[in-house]
Amino acid sequence: MESNFVDYVKILCRSGKGGRGSMHLRHVKYQPNGGPDGGDGGEGGDVILRGNHNYWTLLHLKYQRHVFAESGGNGGRDKCHGTNGKSVYIDVPCGTVVYNAETGKYVCDVTYDGQEIVLLKGGRGGLGNFQFRTPTRQAPRFAQPGEPMEEMTIILELKLLADVGLVGFPNAGKSTLLSALSSARPKIANYPFTTLEPSLGIVSYRDNLSFVMADIPGIIEGASEGRGLGLRFLRHIERNSLFLFMVPGDSHDANYDIKHDYEVLLNELQQFNPDMLDKRRVLAVTKSDLLDEELIGMLRDTLPKDLPVVFISSVSGYGLDELKDVLWKELNNESNKLLDITSEDTLVHRDKDMTRFLDELKAEGEDEDITVVSEEDIVSMDDDLDDVEDLDDYEFVEP
Repeated sequence: MESNFVDYVKILCRSGKGGRGSMHLRHVKYQPNGGPDGGDGGEGGDVILRGNHNYWTLLHLKYQRHVFAESGGNGGRDKCHGTNGKSVYIDVPCGTVVYNAETGKYVCDVTYDGQEIVLLKGGRGGLGNFQFRTPTRQAPRFAQPGEPMEEMTIILELKLLADVGLVGFPNAGKSTLLSALSSARPKIANYPFTTLEPSLGIVSYRDNLSFVMADIPGIIEGASEGRGLGLRFLRHIERNSLFLFMVPGDSHDANYDIKHDYEVLLNELQQFNPDMLDKRRVLAVTKSDLLDEELIGMLRDTLPKDLPVVFISSVSGYGLDELKDVLWKELNNESNKLLDITSEDTLVHRDKDMTRFLDELKAEGEDEDITVVSEEDIVSMDDDLDDVEDLDDYEFVEP
């Protein structure tokens, strides 16, 4: 069954071209020397990105391969201004990053509800010959053409915005914790990779306070090289202000080492994006209801001393209140300020993921050539030249 969670789309965008100015000479009864009265062309429509908190995936854009704004109307006689082309809005969820599909370069970022970013500017309308009249040139026989449209193929990449990101191996209890602390109901089962798409949950805290927690598919060793599902979804916790590492503590293996598993997860984050290690971290040892107090004390001594560690059980509720207290304290720590997520430096570490994504699109047939109608095929001649006998006698100048 096809998933409803879509975090990559590729769209061809085109703004509207400016309308052409009119070259018209007024000649009516009782006004034999009417003079120039050609109107200006209309402005072309813009392509605008708009943040919308009502969307949480890019599913509504998956089958929208083209987004074209309206072109401006041509100027008319009697100094009539051409109609301005309508701008087109692309509503995207907060946390959407835009890349140029041709170059892979970062373009812009939509981070909050209602934010509007002009992706492509519409062409300016050309001036009519009325604008070029002077005392010595009372009958200008030329007008400006409108500016051309802008065109770009973009890739929209969704990165979920949350306060706490859950990081752990498959079956570490991430989905169970999210369901225990929030109203989210992710799929929970006793087999690896139960979670196939990210989930968000709002965790209630004291005094009507709350924070957002994000769950992603489990990470396995080698995820940064493409193994498992972790690589594709790691970007959804790339902007979290805090990482909650989850390692189960109920293994029956005598050589099982919680610290080793934590370091493996940490290494995968470093390989994916080194900047992720600058964020604060909390370690939760899950399934601790199967451990006695003496064993918990022994395990705590083997774990890093500079890392907050909480032993929890999502099923029994053991340690969950303590975990929320630790998370809230770390979230409000003065040294845990959010990085500027709109800076290009924090967004260009995605070369590996972008290359893999482009390969996936090509394999799925999404990267097929798109036939574009040339500008010459869609330019219509102005009907306002009825009184002009020979167009070769006139000069058209660029804006």
